[in-house]
Amino acid sequence: MLGSQLHGSGAASIYGAYAPGDIIIGILSSVHTDIKDLQPWILPDTSACINFDLLTFVLSLASIHTIEMINDSGFLPGIQLGYLMCDPCAYATKAVQCVADMLAVNGSLTVLSDFSKFNPPVKAFLGERYTETSIPAAKLISLYKIPQVSCSSSAAALSDKLRYTSFFRVIPSNIYQSQALAKLMRHFNWDWIGVVSLDDDYGKGIYENFVRHAEKERICFDFDEVIPNYNNVKQRIQEVADIIRNATARVVVLFLRIQQVEMLFEEMIKTNTSRTWIASNAWSMSRLLMKMKGINKVGDIIGTTFITGKIPGFEDYLQNLRPRPGARNDLIMEYKQMRFNCSQQSQHTSPLACNVTDPQEANDDYLLQAVDVTEAYSQRVAVHAVAHAMKKLLQCNDTACSGDTNFMSYKLVDILRKVNFTLDNQTFSFNENGDFENGYDVMMWKQKGDEKVCEVVGKFFIKNGDVEISEHKIHWTNSTVPWSRCSKPCPPGTEKSISSISCCYNCTNCNEGFYSNETDQDTCKQCPEGFWSLPGSRECQKWSIWFLEWSAAYSIVVMIGTVIGALLLVFSFIFYILHREKPIIKGILVISCLMKFGLMVSFGGVILFLGSPNIHVCRAQQTMYGLGFTLCVSCILVKALHIFLELMSCNPTKQRELRKFDKPFVIIGILTAIQALICIFWMVFDPVNVEEKQSKTQLLTLNRLCTQGFMYGFGAMHVYIALLAVVCFGLAFKGRDDETDPIVFSMLIHLFAWLCFIPVFITQYESRPIVQISGIMVSNYGVIFCHFAPKWFKILSERSETLKAGKAPVASLTNDSDSGVVCRSTPQSRFSFAESDPSNWDISSLYPSEVSAASFRHRRQRSQRSRRSL
Repeated sequence: MLGSQLHGSGAASIYGAYAPGDIIIGILSSVHTDIKDLQPWILPDTSACINFDLLTFVLSLASIHTIEMINDSGFLPGIQLGYLMCDPCAYATKAVQCVADMLAVNGSLTVLSDFSKFNPPVKAFLGERYTETSIPAAKLISLYKIPQVSCSSSAAALSDKLRYTSFFRVIPSNIYQSQALAKLMRHFNWDWIGVVSLDDDYGKGIYENFVRHAEKERICFDFDEVIPNYNNVKQRIQEVADIIRNATARVVVLFLRIQQVEMLFEEMIKTNTSRTWIASNAWSMSRLLMKMKGINKVGDIIGTTFITGKIPGFEDYLQNLRPRPGARNDLIMEYKQMRFNCSQQSQHTSPLACNVTDPQEANDDYLLQAVDVTEAYSQRVAVHAVAHAMKKLLQCNDTACSGDTNFMSYKLVDILRKVNFTLDNQTFSFNENGDFENGYDVMMWKQKGDEKVCEVVGKFFIKNGDVEISEHKIHWTNSTVPWSRCSKPCPPGTEKSISSISCCYNCTNCNEGFYSNETDQDTCKQCPEGFWSLPGSRECQKWSIWFLEWSAAYSIVVMIGTVIGALLLVFSFIFYILHREKPIIKGILVISCLMKFGLMVSFGGVILFLGSPNIHVCRAQQTMYGLGFTLCVSCILVKALHIFLELMSCNPTKQRELRKFDKPFVIIGILTAIQALICIFWMVFDPVNVEEKQSKTQLLTLNRLCTQGFMYGFGAMHVYIALLAVVCFGLAFKGRDDETDPIVFSMLIHLFAWLCFIPVFITQYESRPIVQISGIMVSNYGVIFCHFAPKWFKILSERSETLKAGKAPVASLTNDSDSGVVCRSTPQSRFSFAESDPSNWDISSLYPSEVSAASFRHRRQRSQRSRRSL
């Protein structure tokens, strides 16, 4: 048996505890944390281990206690589990030595070409605690395909089953611990932190993973320092302490072991330096640190730990420490010697030790006070995982196990991968990487007198990758969440303008159309359709749509003006009908009616500018004005042309030739048809539309206006009207007298109005409908008051006057110049377009060829004086 081999080889001294059994489980547990006089290039004395670690001691006892409880329960009927424990002293080389000695057969380690057939005395390993020692041990153990189950080595590298084919652990990988810590800091909005890590496999691995998760959470490092594992540790810790004191970060993450944390806290306590410390699972449950003198001066401590729990009967076991019959435990002897023997004073020595006669028989509850025994729960889970795999491999039932206890270890590895068992009402299993995914507890250290105690204040769930905190359980030193940020939070209505460091930023107002309704938003959100916001807004508001509402003051004025204009046109039409026999009206009645119709259409187009526009209304606005006013101006042009032709010459022959061009209705039709074609081409090739455009003068307002396309059609329409007006003006000005004054003034009013309004129309987008309405109204009223009003006044004033008897008949003239013929006078109007046929005009009989030019000029002047007298 293994016991005889141990005693026979003389190697028993390397093992700290031993118990015989049908199946032996190896336990790697660094109860001591250092090798005495460890120096570079010098082979150390691996048997000289120092610094007894109570927590690791309790963890090893939890494994032994669980094995004994399984044996007592008959979980494996007829089979007793034994154990063999070796202390690597937290030194990688000794960890390999422990494994090699445990795997040795007859005192030597077997070397085979095919290790799958190797049948070692130890069938499974538990441990090691530290990643630094687990990794080299796992490499050797994996070579022999022996299962190794760790309860605390969390390095992500150990999840690589190509390198560590038989390594298992009942805790999550460091990848998740790093994620949990990053999520924890994001929960409290800490994005400016310091990091101190240990220069070993654990420290390097968790630091690399933490950096990756910190980047995802936009957490930046004010500093990141590394502490060596062996050499010049104290000096380096003093340097790191100075860096922490001078740094602006108020939150510091420590990926260290308990010994290094203790030394660092001692430096902090010396200068009363307070920070918020983030604890990794390596020291988050350390009672040694909680009981440090002055621990409350270092500040708040919060961190993560593996899932904890109570081990049935373990507290009683710790208060009655003694090996079972047939077993040996040198570590219990060493602990009691240290605890109860006055000759070996230490921090764990009892003040009543000198009164103890036999230290090995003495017991107390010191371990329960010095160590949080719930932290050892993972040892119970690990042993049960191995036991359940063995039960399946050995084909055990309630009474016996039929399998061979001398099984090949690789078979246990295959079963352990798939094992699924229930313990303490919880279900456990390994994932494809041989890890548990049971998450983490979030622990906070709270002040209790001069010490601290830890309490679970939250959990991290691996499945959803989120942390849940019970805020009511957290009590900060200053009653508020500590502040550790590079920049102040951005208030609602602003966004972050990131500098070269992603966590450092300036706050800038949200642009128009964007908003932020929360504090510290990375970017502003875009307003949904139909909503808008001003710069720096916390919320979006619905657009206010502006158009010329019927109830608006300007619209009311326009409607009044339009109604008045329409009434004047109706009045003028009735007035002309009633006085159609008057010489001043008779000859121009039809043309005047066409002018009134054109103006009425133009006024109708003005009304369409009011109210909410649509595409059909927009088309009607422009075409009604364009065609209506073109018809009116065409009639005026015909009048101007008629007068111009009358005044061109008094030679009857020449006048007959000129009057061939005097076709009023043809001209009116052609000129209006041209405008109609312009409008048709405009609406087809450059159509108008309706658009909603943001107002430049009114906040959160969209102007719903008609567009004019690319302005080509709009410009052509107005240029054409302006061209007709210029021609009218030119013809009237050429034959300027009292007959042409209405034409001159009405066209001047139209041209001047549009010359003033068009620049405003082009530059002031929001005012376009108002500008166009104003231009149309001015033009329309200019025609009414220049062409129609004088005739009303003249006819109405004739009723109060009596024509002088015997006065020579003169031609009835008006300010509305219908003709400019001064070569003769006739009682009938010379401007009757009904008699515009030159064959009816007997000009040759009135003006013989022998009449001198002087006589003609005299008559013309007399005719003009006669018209003025009327």
